[in-house]
Amino acid sequence: MASQPWTSIKSFLPAHASLPHTAAIALGSNLGDRFANIEHALRLLENPAHVSQDSNVASRSEGHVAIVDTSFMYETAPIMQIETTLEPLALLAHLKCIEIMVGRVPSVRNGPRAVDLDILLFDDKVIDTREEDKRNNLEDLSGELVTDGTIETLLGRITAARTKDEPVMRKVIPFPRYPEASASKGMIPGFKYPVPSTATHWSFPSSFAESAGKTYIMATLNATPDSFSDGSEHNTIPTAVAYANSSAAAGADIIDVGGYSTRPGAPFVSEEEEISRVVPTVSTIRGSNTQVDVHPKTKEVLISVDTFRWKVAQETILAGANCINDVYSFTGPEYPLNQASADHLIEMRRVARDLAVPVVLMHSRGDAGSNKDYEFYKHAVDSPILEAVRTELGEKVDVIVKGRNGLRRWLAIIDPGVGFSKSLEDNLELLRHSSLITKPTISPNPLAGYPQLIGTSRKSFLGVILAKASEDGTYQGRKTDGRGRLHATAAAVACAVQQRATIVRVHDVEEMIDVVRVASALWG
Repeated sequence: MASQPWTSIKSFLPAHASLPHTAAIALGSNLGDRFANIEHALRLLENPAHVSQDSNVASRSEGHVAIVDTSFMYETAPIMQIETTLEPLALLAHLKCIEIMVGRVPSVRNGPRAVDLDILLFDDKVIDTREEDKRNNLEDLSGELVTDGTIETLLGRITAARTKDEPVMRKVIPFPRYPEASASKGMIPGFKYPVPSTATHWSFPSSFAESAGKTYIMATLNATPDSFSDGSEHNTIPTAVAYANSSAAAGADIIDVGGYSTRPGAPFVSEEEEISRVVPTVSTIRGSNTQVDVHPKTKEVLISVDTFRWKVAQETILAGANCINDVYSFTGPEYPLNQASADHLIEMRRVARDLAVPVVLMHSRGDAGSNKDYEFYKHAVDSPILEAVRTELGEKVDVIVKGRNGLRRWLAIIDPGVGFSKSLEDNLELLRHSSLITKPTISPNPLAGYPQLIGTSRKSFLGVILAKASEDGTYQGRKTDGRGRLHATAAAVACAVQQRATIVRVHDVEEMIDVVRVASALWG
């Protein structure tokens, strides 16, 4: 049997002693900036002493609380799993103090409220403190639920109990607004930055039984001189802004700005050089340079920063980006994984958590052109490459969202890494069956339910296909560079839509939006 090709990142991370009690907490908001309210409440939840010291709240909550897992965000009603030293009554008092601090004023049943927190389970007991008409029969979930950490099972039970007249709760991804004109919430211990306000949010299906809905378009802006398909096209402020203006006008939902090429053999770029490429580009798009003609729609478009370095991510978010796109899923470029990979993950996770930004976490194995052996997974039920992505990326995602200091689950987006450490057939297999990567029926599947980004635009595997002559000789094959793969990209994007991708990453926005619209009409 082939030896395991990867080292577990968990073996390099510090262990934390568990607190004596475990509980499941329900949280909701239907007033004001709902997502900021929820983030504010979560930060206060882990700071009982800070809540106690607030002069407007008569509380003496002593003890410790640690959030160790979160569900996806269903509209604005997530659930979280905590560990705590607080007893049930003290915990409930802590939650009610948080409601007051965030802005809830007790009112009519189901009325507007900035935030609402309730205990569902405490250790092996059901303690459902929600209003009576919202309670579900959770008795058979007590005991095994919290101890097994299946927080999504609990949320599934609650959503399944909704009446047929209630609308389906879709999952959402909130994007924060940066740069902040002023902090909407105060500083809270344990966080370097205040809670940001919300720029917008995306929604996607909560189950495979629902229609796929909108496929979001991520435009690709490489502020580099050496990217594989468009190096030096957009590496000046005027050309970068021109691309951003045209992409936003065509309908791009987000623009991905990168300053370090990930193509095999690309030259090293220092951290300082990468920052000098992406930060001015992002700040200009946000309107900092009045001498550059940035269209109003462009100033408001979402921006992601394509980087694996935490300092670059931090500086670019503060300059105006709203999301991090990391091809190494927080572990850096070294492969196999080692202690440096774990240290890198901790820093990237801290930045994403402090800034409350969504992150795209991609499957890769170091250099994009290497480490393509998936023999270890040859006995997989469906496909070696699908199982490899679920296993290897799934472990990283679990470490990022679970445990103390974890990122909120609703901020994670996964990318199977088409074109990165994959053979031609692996890439085709990922495209044909990418929906299986996040399908909950594949068990166990740590990636179940996550939104998925697929990036195929102009990639070299498409060029390999185009260069190969047909068996009957009617097609002679042709060599192409990135710009010559427009129609090949269109076919791959259509396949991604058919496979229910939440986001597709493209270079040619206007053309690919046409593809997405037709593909969505066919398979949406």
